[in-house]
Amino acid sequence: MTMHHTRTGRGKPLLLVHGLGATCGSWDTISPALSQVREVIALDLPGHGQTSEEADSGTFEGLARSLDEWLGAENFTGIDMVGSSLGARLVLEMARRGRAGAVVALDPGGFWQGWERTFFKATITPSVALVRALRPALPAITGNVAGRTALMAQLSARPWALDPAFVARELKSLADTRTVNSLVKDLADGAMQEGAAATTAPVVIGWGRKDRLCLPQQAYRATIAFPEATVHWFERSGHFPMWDQPEETVRVILDATSISESK
Repeated sequence: MTMHHTRTGRGKPLLLVHGLGATCGSWDTISPALSQVREVIALDLPGHGQTSEEADSGTFEGLARSLDEWLGAENFTGIDMVGSSLGARLVLEMARRGRAGAVVALDPGGFWQGWERTFFKATITPSVALVRALRPALPAITGNVAGRTALMAQLSARPWALDPAFVARELKSLADTRTVNSLVKDLADGAMQEGAAATTAPVVIGWGRKDRLCLPQQAYRATIAFPEATVHWFERSGHFPMWDQPEETVRVILDATSISESK
């Protein structure tokens, strides 16, 4: 398994795993700060960005298999990991399998129940269709505060404050990811994420209080599955703390992984 990835900085390696329809560039709001003290490795999951999809890349289990195999091939077993959304669930799964060091999971999917599953699928599916339809006009739309706010309201607590070019790039990536719809169906209809972590390293689950995609009440279920985890609440953040509260996100990541180094 070959995955496109970037490497910046120096120090103990830190792996960043993006979310649904995104790329390694999703971390650009925090990777420069992290790379001051860590070697930051940011990858494109199969079917995303510059990494080719495999036959099972439209399922969570398929992505988990690919990531697990890639970790072994690259000698990254036991590496500290940070994930966002789908990527947050993947790093929790790697912790469950004993493949991770310290883990920071930001607003992980996989902990919805009942009507929340329908809500996830019923809101994200038309959003993907809309972004695909608007793809040629995305730079102009995201360059306008009102347009940017309308498109990103479910994902960010402060969409008007996000960089327009960054938002356009993220939405273009979502539109270009062929496996998005199959992943949405698999995630919405599949089993809830299991725990617990097979590691003595820290596990931190971060959640935005204003997350309108993976709703905050799901954090309780995440802590039941991973009772060893510490929960950090980002009070002024939506689904992506690294976008809405980048400085706080950097502190949380470095605190969790520095504890790992001291053990």
